[in-house]
Amino acid sequence: MPKKDLSLRIGEFSSSLGVFKDLEIQVGRILEEWEEATGPTPFPEIATLREWDMKLLSRYKPFYMPFCDLCCLCTFGKCDLTGDKRGACGITMAGQQSRIVLLACCIGAAAHAQHARMMLNHLIEEYGRDAPLNVALNTNVEAPHIRLVCGIRPKTLHDLDDALTYVEEQIVQLLASTHTGQEGSNLDYESKVFHAGMLDHVALEIADISQISVLGFPKGDPEAPLADLGFGVVDPSKPMILVIGHNVLPSVDIVDYLMDHGLFGEVEVGGLCCTAHDLSRYDKRGKIIGPISWEMRFIRSGIPDVVVVDKQCIRTDVLLEAQKIGAPLIATSEMSCHGLPDRTQDDPERIVEDLVKARIPGALILDPRKVGEVAVKTAMKMAPKRANFKALMPEELGGLAQRCRRCGECVRACPNNLPILDAMNAARIGDPTFLSNLYDACVGCGRCESACPEDLPIMSMINASSSRRIAEERFKIRVGRGAIQDVEIREVGRAIVFGEIPGVLALVGCANYPEGGADVARIAEEFLKRRFIVVASGCAAMAIAMTKDEEGLSLYEKYPGIFDAGGLVNVGSCVSNAHITGAAIKIANIFAKRPLRANYEEIADYIYNRVGAVGVAWGAMSQKAASIASGCWRLGIPVIVGPHGSKYRRMLLGRKERMEDWMVYDARTGERVYVGPAPEHLFYAAETVEEAIVMIAKLTMRPNDTSKGRAVKLSHYIDLYQRYYGELPPDIHLFVRTNADIPFTMRDQVMANLEKAGWVEGKIASPDPTLLERLVRRRP
Repeated sequence: MPKKDLSLRIGEFSSSLGVFKDLEIQVGRILEEWEEATGPTPFPEIATLREWDMKLLSRYKPFYMPFCDLCCLCTFGKCDLTGDKRGACGITMAGQQSRIVLLACCIGAAAHAQHARMMLNHLIEEYGRDAPLNVALNTNVEAPHIRLVCGIRPKTLHDLDDALTYVEEQIVQLLASTHTGQEGSNLDYESKVFHAGMLDHVALEIADISQISVLGFPKGDPEAPLADLGFGVVDPSKPMILVIGHNVLPSVDIVDYLMDHGLFGEVEVGGLCCTAHDLSRYDKRGKIIGPISWEMRFIRSGIPDVVVVDKQCIRTDVLLEAQKIGAPLIATSEMSCHGLPDRTQDDPERIVEDLVKARIPGALILDPRKVGEVAVKTAMKMAPKRANFKALMPEELGGLAQRCRRCGECVRACPNNLPILDAMNAARIGDPTFLSNLYDACVGCGRCESACPEDLPIMSMINASSSRRIAEERFKIRVGRGAIQDVEIREVGRAIVFGEIPGVLALVGCANYPEGGADVARIAEEFLKRRFIVVASGCAAMAIAMTKDEEGLSLYEKYPGIFDAGGLVNVGSCVSNAHITGAAIKIANIFAKRPLRANYEEIADYIYNRVGAVGVAWGAMSQKAASIASGCWRLGIPVIVGPHGSKYRRMLLGRKERMEDWMVYDARTGERVYVGPAPEHLFYAAETVEEAIVMIAKLTMRPNDTSKGRAVKLSHYIDLYQRYYGELPPDIHLFVRTNADIPFTMRDQVMANLEKAGWVEGKIASPDPTLLERLVRRRP
């Protein structure tokens, strides 16, 4: 990916070789070579890893759940694709669903790549292109994804540009393949989905390691400080700036302005979604208010005096919501302008005056430094003007509820089918308890209000019914630590690969939960108690914090932040997800000594067969969540989503009864052997949290497990299955290879089950497993 790095022009000079005039010398990239040889796939194109993708897709065949039976993308349509019908271009239902999945993943990857590009360009402008990368303590493998995919070792901000340019070019090519009359195979669309996911994780890594290196974020610190989270962390008597989105740069300049002018204690700064995570990473005094689902909830509380939005996961009606409480809106990204006038070049004092006097409802300001000054000055002047603003009060609920027609449109519109009508009926007679009970399960989408023929502010009514509780909400969350240190990988690599640490559980994604965020904390604690390594990011990391035990402690206060058995690791924001998959990559490289540089297939094969990692995006809702998940699939890491995740339109499910699907090479002998369905699925939607918990335990099993490791994993799977289903799992015989695999305390039960199933010891092999024939060391 060469670019001009040096241009030298000489008018005239003479030497022993002669006289030279108008000599121009251009030097492109000077590529560093180091001791590790370049692998087979540097900067892979769309088809480079297609064969690996097809190996996975032959095991995990797409299972489609169409949202719509039609294709409406071109003017030949609408085309009915039901049954065996084809569209005017020849596309099938399977092809159309896979194309939509690819489009979603391209959108997600593009969002992260654009974030990385904006971040990288800004940081180079501010700190210089030669600013060194300093990602984590005790770490030499600073960028596992970039090394693995691109085959380069970045040392400065400028070195990241080649990798990011590659990502951008590949996304364009993937998007081109979705045009009408292009790809004719649904499986090739799925391979492209995997490619988009791989690119996404490179973009994530670039975005996070650049900001970690120069903004002073924690550098892989297991003892990163605890920060406050919740409505109650904000002092409503002070001017308050609310920041929303995923780009922390405007928030950084707000904090810097407050610090430079001695105002930090006089003005509150709090954030929603991933900007909040990164705000607390920059300064632990930054307040994390909550996840994306709290956006409408917090704005309507009336606490913010100024709302600052950057990009991604912002309500598109945020301007309307800000206007309802009389707060100006400042947009800071070209991705999210909200129809506001561009005031980037204007004098800050004039902008502040126009906002405070309500001449404009908000302003687009694309200079982060100017955002810092304008936001602080506006908040300080707006606070006294808004002092008399009052949100909906509990005593007003009865009168509003009287207007309810009891038509039930709100219930039909609610994605979780919450009993809003029952709550309204109770509020009508003076009992707000039922409304208050909706608070935790509400995802904050506001669809109930859009559906209401009486225009009742249902979200505000739920808030008002819970106002006393909301005011006291205060939780502790560990600040996002970023990368996993190399030394931590060395200490746990063996135990993970051999199965003695049962697994690595990643809780990631959005806040579209079927029954509230408490389920995420429940999943986390279940597996922390079982000595899994639990890592978290984004809105899921916030949800984990929002439960307390009898002593008032959150999970972050109860469990250490180490990457080891029983550790709870918050890596940070959405872009920090690269460190989770990066840890799996580093296990293959640091523990197993597998070559990393441009060696994607071998590393993915190692992870798939040996590293018991599972991702759970219980509240996944966005295209970014889809692209993050698809990056896990290409590495062979299974992902579980909640019931709303079925709306991604297709799963990747294994067929455990088909022995031929579960054959691998024994790298020691070259023989093809049966290893059982481990892991059984690559992408799975669970209907209940109990089903998800059981499936997590099941999907940690890998062909390489030692007998001790398999026994540990089976003990968790059997115990959880019995707890929630009241019986032994019916498929134990597919995971027990020898008698030594059977958990000692369950031996009698399990043996009886195995005998009934006709189990034969040794039928399931314990090889040195690989899907890649080229890795066979000895031919039969």
